[in-house]
Amino acid sequence: MSPLHVKTLAIALVLAAAAIPAAAHHSSAMFDDKKEVTLTGVVKEFQYTNPHSWLLVDVKGPDGKVTTWGFEAEGPSTLQRAGIRKGDLAPGMAITITGHPMRDGRPAAAWVRATRESDKKEFVPRSGFAIR
Repeated sequence: MSPLHVKTLAIALVLAAAAIPAAAHHSSAMFDDKKEVTLTGVVKEFQYTNPHSWLLVDVKGPDGKVTTWGFEAEGPSTLQRAGIRKGDLAPGMAITITGHPMRDGRPAAAWVRATRESDKKEFVPRSGFAIR
């Protein structure tokens, strides 16, 4: 094999290896897309960050115990295209939120839609992927 072919092969292997973690990063396998959970609570924090945003919601259970749920969404650019701004879901706001729960039972889900209780406005992160 010529030195040029060896170099080309080495570059191809490096690029292929780099693609594996990227694909794994974007996996949604931890969420059960066959199930949905809908909860009502109060926004604790909106982490409007790349590569994924998280909406933390304090949910009071029947026993009065508060559990913080995390709802994963897309990054800010996709959320902005969906019309979702950080200030839309400020700490202390009451919301009802639906998501695909974690397979392992932890209090987290992939955010499907949220409704702000004060005006019933709905927020759907994936609508930021719509072709316009």
